[in-house]
Amino acid sequence: MDLSLIDINWQVITPQIILAVFGFVLLLLEAFLPKDKKGILPHLAWIGIALSFFFSVNLFGSGFSGFNGMALADNFALFFSFIFLISSFLVVLLSISFLKREEQVRGDYYALLLFATLGMMLMASSFDLIVIFLGLEIVSVSLYILSGFRKKDPKSNEASMKFFLMGSFATSFLIFGIALIYGNFGTTNLEKILFLAPFSGVFAGASEFLLYAGIGFLIVGFGFKIASVPFHMWMPDVFEGAPTPIAGFISAGPKAAGFAALLRIFLLAFSSIKPDWTLIFWILAVLSMTTGNLLALWQTNLKRLLAYSSIAHGGYILIAFVSGSNSAISGVLFYLSAYILMNLGAFAVIISMGSKEKEGTDLYKEYAGAGLKNPFLGVFMAIFMLSLAGFPPTAGFFAKFYIFSSAIKSGYLGLVIIAVINSLISVYYYLRVIVYMFMRPSAEEVKPVSIPFSLGLVILLTGIGILALGILPQELLNLAYNSIF
Repeated sequence: MDLSLIDINWQVITPQIILAVFGFVLLLLEAFLPKDKKGILPHLAWIGIALSFFFSVNLFGSGFSGFNGMALADNFALFFSFIFLISSFLVVLLSISFLKREEQVRGDYYALLLFATLGMMLMASSFDLIVIFLGLEIVSVSLYILSGFRKKDPKSNEASMKFFLMGSFATSFLIFGIALIYGNFGTTNLEKILFLAPFSGVFAGASEFLLYAGIGFLIVGFGFKIASVPFHMWMPDVFEGAPTPIAGFISAGPKAAGFAALLRIFLLAFSSIKPDWTLIFWILAVLSMTTGNLLALWQTNLKRLLAYSSIAHGGYILIAFVSGSNSAISGVLFYLSAYILMNLGAFAVIISMGSKEKEGTDLYKEYAGAGLKNPFLGVFMAIFMLSLAGFPPTAGFFAKFYIFSSAIKSGYLGLVIIAVINSLISVYYYLRVIVYMFMRPSAEEVKPVSIPFSLGLVILLTGIGILALGILPQELLNLAYNSIF
């Protein structure tokens, strides 16, 4: 093979290469660095993330492609890269005090975080189903290990095992779907599929059955990754058992990566046959938002509550796939940007409320009256909960508004009415957290919490970000609109 004929453009994946290099450096340092020097590890992790972010910013607007069109550095991929890198940076900050408390400061933890971020960036920048699959598996394997990072905790072991078994099962559906798509079109390149989709069966001598069976398997595979109902069963248990920073990470970056891949595949490659799969996403949206909100009503463990909340928010985002308009796509980008701030901020409060003996997740025992004794945590937790519920003037309100309004413009008023009813249901369990923190007396004496600098910084940054996006959303929305593929 003449390698000169292959369009290799390393600049396209420079941000990913940086993460890979820093990940391997962290693994080596874990093996050779003395225990009393391991405090440098998280700093190396965030330096790698910062460098990757810098090169991503430099690529924004370039539209570079490489590896024969299998990888893109378009604005869509880079916008999602910003989401992934910001969420990873926040999780590194969340992990500093958490790992010290657990006496688990290790380089492989931060290396796996970087590798997971690398995989997410590959998913968003890929223009080929095989590369999307490779990126997805890099993310999945990293998260399987991170979920079971607390080896002596039975719940953490259970979370890792359930995640691995369910993830492997879903992966088989995904790879089989890709195989069927390839059998129909003779290619896994999304640009070629976009051209061939209206003529399914004419090319490569295949029948339309392969196409629709392949689409069905893809939806099952990605449905697990974004935890849409009925593929959500793993999420509450994994959230409860995984280390708290990792539970927050799973709810933010990997979920966004799954939606990035779905947007490219369905609203680009399969856009010409949208009427054929719209009903499936309509059903998934309704099931996800309704099941997630109803099951969240009964939760007293905040990690499980946020797990079901995440399922419900995934349902709101799926409304954009039903709508399919450009405003809906930009609404998804805005929604995911706001969601990582809301969720990671809430997880930062949970970590702050916990200790080596307890996780800080019991609503009745640990949060009753905590807002009065710890006003900083109480006020910001209230901001996070109100934003998740969709109250103005927070980012959560505009995130829902943009997706709901785009669906109304596309003629899906009934779906929006169901979504609004679900939003009203969610108000109960979000406000219940605030009520317990400020209006319910505690059965035990509530003591002021000492907040480490890194955790306080995450809470402050995410809280300010939520309010800033709620008061001045237009700048980010414009950036999101300019990042549509």
